[in-house]
Amino acid sequence: MSIVLRSVLLSIGVSILTAILVLVAVFMVFPFPDFASLWERQLLGLPFIMVVPAASLVLGVFFGLLHGFAVRRQLKQIEEGMREMENGRPIYPPLQAQGLEMEALWKRLKNVQRQVTDQARASQKLANEKAEDQEKIIQEMISRERQRLARELHDSVSQQLFAASMLMSAINESREAEEAPENRQLKLVEQMIHQSQLEMRALLLHLRPAALKGKSLQDGIKELLAELVQKVPIEIHAKIEEMPLDKGVEDHLFRILQESVSNTLRHAKATSLEILLIEREGLIILRVADNGVGFALDEDKAGSYGLQNMQERALEIGGTLKVVSLPDKGTRLEVKVPVISVEDDKND
Repeated sequence: MSIVLRSVLLSIGVSILTAILVLVAVFMVFPFPDFASLWERQLLGLPFIMVVPAASLVLGVFFGLLHGFAVRRQLKQIEEGMREMENGRPIYPPLQAQGLEMEALWKRLKNVQRQVTDQARASQKLANEKAEDQEKIIQEMISRERQRLARELHDSVSQQLFAASMLMSAINESREAEEAPENRQLKLVEQMIHQSQLEMRALLLHLRPAALKGKSLQDGIKELLAELVQKVPIEIHAKIEEMPLDKGVEDHLFRILQESVSNTLRHAKATSLEILLIEREGLIILRVADNGVGFALDEDKAGSYGLQNMQERALEIGGTLKVVSLPDKGTRLEVKVPVISVEDDKND
């Protein structure tokens, strides 16, 4: 039963009860000899006994509709406010809430929103402090180890793959053009070596750079993309906006981007990569999209993309991560993090 219908029925019931009390009072003050006289006496051209119930019914319907629509409007405003809270946006109560209950409810919603904002702020502060402490203690050691592994892989495995690729290319060019089985097998070997080279480059990019090392997130992304353009045959489109961010937020977003780009190079077989970093409506948005083979999110293969690791990093800074992918339709990853300014922390 809708709130409007319930209000109308309640108002009609109250009106009828009021009409009965009025009739009883009239009978007691002005006694009538019999019931026939009630039909004889008229008010506004109608029998008196019909005027009072009819007027009560009309008034009940009128005030019931008036109250029902007012309450429904208040409930819709509350629903819209809760929807705004779910999307991470602030809510604004109406200037005049009808009734003490509605005012109390709006106050509770504002308190819930304040608690959610405080929780996001606390998560970001905790992630920032945690990132700074870890960076002071082990960042130098991790950086040296990553650089050592990347250097050894580049000097040994990467060079050997390059030599094998050149050798197989020369062999295939020197053989006859006929479609012999061994020729097709040699072509397949050449393709496998080329794919191994691509995965090795992705691995080297994943190892180096390991962190921002004092640079801003925007500078780190630009350096990463410049290295990709030089070493990987893929078309890159990027839109990077400048914005101040906490060190912990920058570090987590950069590592999510590294993981996503590495997954694209190793698994997606994409020819185009789009990267977006913007600030809109109080949210930092990082989006990575490719036109690769994609995957089904409910398959076990999704685990190889490190989605859980990226999801945890997004949650640590009070953000959300959403991945949309379909087989042969590409993959799009989007991270949204609420902006918590330094001034807000000081005011609290």
